[in-house]
Amino acid sequence: MNANAVRQKQREFLFPCITTYYEDPLVLVEGRGCVVKDAEGRDYLDFFGGILTVSLEHGQPDVVDAVKAQVEKMTHVSTLYVTEPQVRVAERLARLTPGKLKKSFFTNSGTEADETAILLAKIYTGQQEIIVLRHGYSGRSLLATNLTGHAGWRPLPSLVPGIKHALSPYCYRCPLGLTYPSCGVKCAQDIEELIRTETNGRPAAFLAEPIQGVGGFITPPREYFEIAVGIVRKYGGVFICDEVQTGFGRTGDHWFGIEHWGVEPEIMTMAKGIANGLPVGATVATPEVADAWKALTISTFGGNPVTMAAADATLRVMERENVPKRAAQRGAQLRAHLEALREKFPIIGEVRGLGLMQGVELVEDRDTREPATQRTVALLEAAKRRGLLIGKGGLYGNVLRIAPPMLISAAEVDEGARLLEESLAAVSAGVPSRA
Repeated sequence: MNANAVRQKQREFLFPCITTYYEDPLVLVEGRGCVVKDAEGRDYLDFFGGILTVSLEHGQPDVVDAVKAQVEKMTHVSTLYVTEPQVRVAERLARLTPGKLKKSFFTNSGTEADETAILLAKIYTGQQEIIVLRHGYSGRSLLATNLTGHAGWRPLPSLVPGIKHALSPYCYRCPLGLTYPSCGVKCAQDIEELIRTETNGRPAAFLAEPIQGVGGFITPPREYFEIAVGIVRKYGGVFICDEVQTGFGRTGDHWFGIEHWGVEPEIMTMAKGIANGLPVGATVATPEVADAWKALTISTFGGNPVTMAAADATLRVMERENVPKRAAQRGAQLRAHLEALREKFPIIGEVRGLGLMQGVELVEDRDTREPATQRTVALLEAAKRRGLLIGKGGLYGNVLRIAPPMLISAAEVDEGARLLEESLAAVSAGVPSRA
């Protein structure tokens, strides 16, 4: 089929709620390294990595070889049986994750990982209420969409009781109208009043992403998690750290995003980059918390031998290539380019993020900070025409999400920045020039 035929069948046979980028959605057929090819034979530099999921590179040889070898041996057994690939990955995660995290439960996605974590926290604490953040995103299930703090990703009214949305640490658009650091990080302090007024005073857990991904790569101030988690623990709750997008070196220097804030969670969730594109989700907990789950359970596809082989190979390559250090180096290079672009283009209101997880918020005016939503859509189209794929997010759809595969070369970072500059120039006409 040609590209137009594929797009037509997509519209005819798939749910219309499945969102796609671009006026004419791309039909991708091949990927190598940091470059993907569409059905019409055109190459694109991938600066989004399948929503931060192709963590190493497309077609990474070690991962491909591991998957091939495992498929030839065995493709599936359920968790009623024990396999070596599963325990190898669990052992690696116990070594890489911070603090006392040790025991893993494998699923297929970040949605399932968060669902597992919420249930585990309720079992362990004996409590029911969960604190999450506005602008957060937790997946597409009934529970996950109720946890999510974006109207656009919530197809139904709130149907799951006991979920309380705290203020987001969104300094650029502070919900309290304050300025960091003179604000005293009031967004974190407010969690205490939230607990005392909106809950029974005994929350089961606080679930948060170190950097809010779909929210537009919102990056909290350095004091935020120490204050917020300290308050939740004071009232008996545990901290669930959602590392689905921030995990595995993505933020640079550390294996997991929360390590930048120096807080150790009782439960951590992850997915996306753990297997370089294969479907794996994981919930990792301290032994004390994990052992509280006494009822029987299984996961039919969780811990599948093939996906575990992919995860094991991915983690081995990450350690061999010292991905956290690479992400820090390439991330600093990328950040320098983005800051230079901000100086040149008034449409850029803020650059934020860590490592190879960089957000660029676009505004019509830097004084009013009016979101440049339509210009963001136009920018993605302009970048596509030039052979560059980037993501977008944020409550207003005005934040560029830049997160290339982490084995990206320095030359590819420079090339991506060049293409982004050309795209910004194409859509910047009419933006006020004042800083």
